[in-house]
Amino acid sequence: MTLTIILLIIGTFIGGLASIPLEYQPKNIFLPLIFGGAYLFSITIIHIFPELFFLSSNPTEAGLLILFGFFFQQFLEYFTSGVEHGHFQEHKSTRSKYYVLVALVVHSLMEGALLTHDSPLHEQNNSYTLLFGIILHKAPAAFALMAVFNRKSKFSRQQWMALTIFSLSSPIGAIANNYLDLSEEKLSLLLAFVSGAFLHISTTIFVETSPGHRFRFNKIAISIIAALLAIFTELYFE
Repeated sequence: MTLTIILLIIGTFIGGLASIPLEYQPKNIFLPLIFGGAYLFSITIIHIFPELFFLSSNPTEAGLLILFGFFFQQFLEYFTSGVEHGHFQEHKSTRSKYYVLVALVVHSLMEGALLTHDSPLHEQNNSYTLLFGIILHKAPAAFALMAVFNRKSKFSRQQWMALTIFSLSSPIGAIANNYLDLSEEKLSLLLAFVSGAFLHISTTIFVETSPGHRFRFNKIAISIIAALLAIFTELYFE
């Protein structure tokens, strides 16, 4: 549990601090976004779905919650304007910046809640496949969040505050779920809801990184590598 929290915080801070030497340009997180999106999509299919439908007593209800989670993530992106996908358009008002932060924190709390639970398929607090996926998703999101709060070369107080809050959100979700001790049925509902959000994030990344649906070999290669890594971690780091 402690290692999970440390890795989540470090991974998020690395993504946020990477904005210091790099310019706030989508091209600077293009490849990490694709890799993270492909990995997230892969673990949703090979890790979360098997566990979800093993635990669920009502597959139809689980399917509906996947759909609900998908559209809830789309609702959250109304407030983030897709910054986690590399959209760095201006958020001129302070209020809109904090809307972005709150929306990202809400999603991160749900992500973290998946990391600590009893499972018939994986050991408690030992879901490394999912942990790596969340870190790979949060690091580019942290980079984008810094772009929203400040476009200057030096970190402002607002940026440090936003990055700290965002870095702690997933660990807080993990700790909260660890002490809530959800039943298998409630856990299956959470898995379904969050997996729908993961599907939205990962598929949106695929679409938005292929303008005009042009074939890009580097995108295909990185996606396959990410999928193979997800399979490897799932098989050997259960």
